[in-house]
Amino acid sequence: MTVDAHHHVWDLSVRDQDWITGPELQPIRRDFTVADLAPEARAAGVGRTVLVQTITVAEETPEFLALADTHDLIAGVVGWADLTRPDIADELARLRELPGGHYLKGIRHQVQGEPDPNWLLRPEVRRGLAAVADAGLVYDLLVLPHQFPASVQVAASLPQLAFVLDHLGKPPVASGRLEPWEAALRSLAALPNTYCKLSGLVTEADWKTWSTQDLRPYTDVALDAFGPGRLMFGSDWPVCTLAASYGEVAAATGELTDDLSAAERAEVFDGTATRVYGL
Repeated sequence: MTVDAHHHVWDLSVRDQDWITGPELQPIRRDFTVADLAPEARAAGVGRTVLVQTITVAEETPEFLALADTHDLIAGVVGWADLTRPDIADELARLRELPGGHYLKGIRHQVQGEPDPNWLLRPEVRRGLAAVADAGLVYDLLVLPHQFPASVQVAASLPQLAFVLDHLGKPPVASGRLEPWEAALRSLAALPNTYCKLSGLVTEADWKTWSTQDLRPYTDVALDAFGPGRLMFGSDWPVCTLAASYGEVAAATGELTDDLSAAERAEVFDGTATRVYGL
């Protein structure tokens, strides 16, 4: 029962996805539903998924929790809440009381879009992250390489909170460069309360010409830095469809981990996500 630890859904008739702009992203400027996802996921051997927030709108998280309550494929939700609000602890408790509230497993904010590279270190943000930890939730890190120093500092200051790095911190796959991304990733991986998703790499590569070998230097670094017990597979569907189908992403991840033992592969494709998110 493989776990896909990172995917999205959206309905443009309910809410615009204002980040889907320009001709390159036009192919995903349409609705993507769990009904669209389910056959592709199950064909790839995926039995459970984690649905991740897409925009910083408070209404989305309750909708996702209700969706999880009606679809057996979704085993957990990483939602959004304003970490800077003074009553963040009460807000997290409120979300847990909603229909499907027990599916809330983590919180994420699009830190990659924050102009301040030290946004995570702001006192009000750190207070919010402490509330996430107190609620028994996980925090998903969506950051770019230049935001790693703040990520490392805040994760070190909150050892009680599990931080899950999305998309390997978006390495420069298309360029083939490893540094300074590798050093930054290893600094984060040195902290025992950090984890990482093998996800989002095909869209960091050349969308038309990527190969598994283009991705391998980056996944090899992640495997060495975190180890299989702190890595988890994520499709990043439907964003991945800009460069690859769901099945192609799953197959590539399988190929990139084919040197692992059966037990180690079981961690990447099931155990880590199940344990960290409490699925």
